[in-house]
Amino acid sequence: METNKRKVLVVQGLHEQGIKMLDKRSDIEYQVLMSDDENEISDAAKDVHGITVRTANITQKIIESAKNLLVVSRHGVGYDSIDTKTLSEKKIPLTIAAHSNMISVAEHAMFFLLALSKNVFYYDDFTRKADWSTRWNIKAWDLAEKKILIIGYGRIGSRVVKRALAFEMKVYVYDPFVDNKVISSSGAIPTDNIQDILYEMDAVSIHCPRNAETENMFSKKEFDQMKNTSFIINCARGGIINEDDLCNALDNDNIAGAGLDVFDIEPAPKSNRMLNTKNVILSPHIAGVTVEATVRMAKETVQNVLDVFDEKVNENVIVNNEILRR
Repeated sequence: METNKRKVLVVQGLHEQGIKMLDKRSDIEYQVLMSDDENEISDAAKDVHGITVRTANITQKIIESAKNLLVVSRHGVGYDSIDTKTLSEKKIPLTIAAHSNMISVAEHAMFFLLALSKNVFYYDDFTRKADWSTRWNIKAWDLAEKKILIIGYGRIGSRVVKRALAFEMKVYVYDPFVDNKVISSSGAIPTDNIQDILYEMDAVSIHCPRNAETENMFSKKEFDQMKNTSFIINCARGGIINEDDLCNALDNDNIAGAGLDVFDIEPAPKSNRMLNTKNVILSPHIAGVTVEATVRMAKETVQNVLDVFDEKVNENVIVNNEILRR
């Protein structure tokens, strides 16, 4: 039976708060597909007007099968799993839940920084053994007065800046796409060249996209320049750090530790050296997955679809917003 309702394909589900938003619209019907299989998504997408998606790849095949597609709404902020080229060619906006997890990821970066600087797992292990002999084997560092370099001054990076300043750190920022005056106004120190200051840094925290310019941004050359007491944190995207070079740097004590929420290949296979490397804290790409962020993400993901349907376009959440000016 034909219907005039707009159809939404919900790939890999949504929090119930997002589903409730769809339920409230009498002009919309939706299907939830708990699959990341390309063929299954492609079949289900044939007559839909909108797609929401978590981590599944939205490929050229899927996009071309969806003849009525008006929007793809990413349940998150990363979009390397989406074929933006095909979407742009077809003038279909790709939206992201831009404000949903910025607080959560910034807090996770600070968790890594605190856990590493205080050597929390080392002390926890000995304390559980009722061994207090390590009390005077001092392995903890203060954050105050330490220098941290933050790569990227976007929604997340700017919030890491704010939190690092609250810990009385000396904060440096590298972001070639943000005016230095904007960075300076936050209390941070802008830098135009990572190499010029890397040797001074006590910590580096990465908050930029993965692309041709940032892939392997940190590899052997950079680790050789860093202090042997320094830490590196990545809550952005895998591939920005060369994992083998990082493992070597940690194994050889070239740097003191790392905190990684992301990997070059996800899920990280058992063969990944990082899983058995010392002085690294790992999490399974969950920095932005808190109770609060999950609700915000679902609501923003659905709202972005509704806004496109209602012709209330918000350029700030559209990745390929050049299509709006054609």
